[in-house]
Amino acid sequence: MAANAYVLVNVDPPRTVAVLERLKGIPGAIVREVLGPYDIIVELEADTPEDVTALVRHKVRPVPGVTATVTCLWM
Repeated sequence: MAANAYVLVNVDPPRTVAVLERLKGIPGAIVREVLGPYDIIVELEADTPEDVTALVRHKVRPVPGVTATVTCLWM
């Protein structure tokens, strides 16, 4: 069974374009710039919840310019 997540991302405004491009490099990720309390929403899919967690920890949060994330996981 696959695990999915929406990752709500806050970004340092001058780095938005660079963060978008970097996040689009995550295989299988759907990345959208949005308006509101979050700047970017990333939709992820992986085999397990642990795999989703690893993607967030190692591919999303470390991106320079990402200031905060909220992960909404579902299966």
